[in-house]
Amino acid sequence: MKKGRVDIITLGCSKNLVDSELLMRQFAANGYQVNHDSNNINGEIVVVNTCGFINEAKEEAIQIILEMGEAKKRGRISQLFVMGCLSERFADELRKELPEVDRFYGKFNWKEMLADIGKSYQRELAGERTLATPAHYAYLKISEGCDRTCSYCSIPIMTGKHQSRTFEDIEQETKGLVRQGVKEFQIIAQDLTYYGLDIYRRAAIAELVERIADIEGVEWIRLHYAYPAGFPLELLSVIKNRPNVCNYLDIAFQHISENMLKMMRRNISRQETFDLLNRIREDVPGIHIRTTLIVGHPGETEDDFEELADFVKRMRFERLGAFAYSHEESTWAYRYYKDDVQPEIKQERLDKIMRLQENISAEIQAQKEGRIFKVIIDREEGDYYVGRTEYDSPEVDPEALITKDKQLMVGDFYNVKIYKSEAFDLYGKAMES
Repeated sequence: MKKGRVDIITLGCSKNLVDSELLMRQFAANGYQVNHDSNNINGEIVVVNTCGFINEAKEEAIQIILEMGEAKKRGRISQLFVMGCLSERFADELRKELPEVDRFYGKFNWKEMLADIGKSYQRELAGERTLATPAHYAYLKISEGCDRTCSYCSIPIMTGKHQSRTFEDIEQETKGLVRQGVKEFQIIAQDLTYYGLDIYRRAAIAELVERIADIEGVEWIRLHYAYPAGFPLELLSVIKNRPNVCNYLDIAFQHISENMLKMMRRNISRQETFDLLNRIREDVPGIHIRTTLIVGHPGETEDDFEELADFVKRMRFERLGAFAYSHEESTWAYRYYKDDVQPEIKQERLDKIMRLQENISAEIQAQKEGRIFKVIIDREEGDYYVGRTEYDSPEVDPEALITKDKQLMVGDFYNVKIYKSEAFDLYGKAMES
């Protein structure tokens, strides 16, 4: 155990990662050495920032907390704190079941942690972060919470109503990150298309993205977690016309059958979904769309699922993730629906969707062979430099493996010619500058 060191373990989404980075900055300002590597725990204080979205995430969080609790019993760490979505939602139950944890904090009161260890929250550093990502990219959280009422989702229970940050606050943070060396920004929110409705009384995401794009030093902007119902179409012209806004959109459709869209409370019809997708592709030629789907929601029939599989075949999403429905306490579905799709059926359906997508991904990737793409280098690994095109977000999307014919710098952009592809990787050579 190293005195004066704090280890922070982040679980779940990139929005949680931003919270961890804010906390890391505060610990550093109070004189601590801060580490964000779950494979190298050696501090006197360990903080576990949890996800509580679905059962698998909850189980992972509990397992890690138990492991850290055992480390505390053995004297390997001195204090154990837990924060984030899981403890926001189940604090009372966790206190009873996990007495080895010194204190639980929710999603928003983690600042109290500093006072509890005899330190102070540095207000003048509010908004500053110690990045856990490589220095050249960062996640930029533009809002908290969600006003949607999807049947399956527990996130509004944990995070509350949608709260947008102001233009000025986000611009100030972006400029500060540029000064730190950040070139690429992943714009994130639970629902970025709702941005501005609460504070400006209008959908303001298009204006926000333009403002960020105007900041000198911002080279790539990528948009995550749009909602299809009421999608602000003016955003499409910003994506198309701003050279530093990547031709990429993460928009979760979840399902396509009329039956499921209604039961999921998605506020959009099958035809409106197709109309929106067609409009996106028409307005932004070449755009890469990432989506998420749910299989096994209560009431999903075999016909509903076959509609979903046909949707995947027909729309040929460039990027797609899927997960099996999880019956989450306090959600609409938990209160009013029976979890009536058997686990093995859910898994079969999930496997089928992902097999379909793997074939589609391989075909789309193959179309890139022989072409030249702008690539940012994330790291050096074995025989390759590993980077991404504008169509690839960190952690979730394919990477470009680039031969070491010439020396490249991590964090810099290069033109790369693709000579080989796989379903989830590209292989290329850097071109002469």
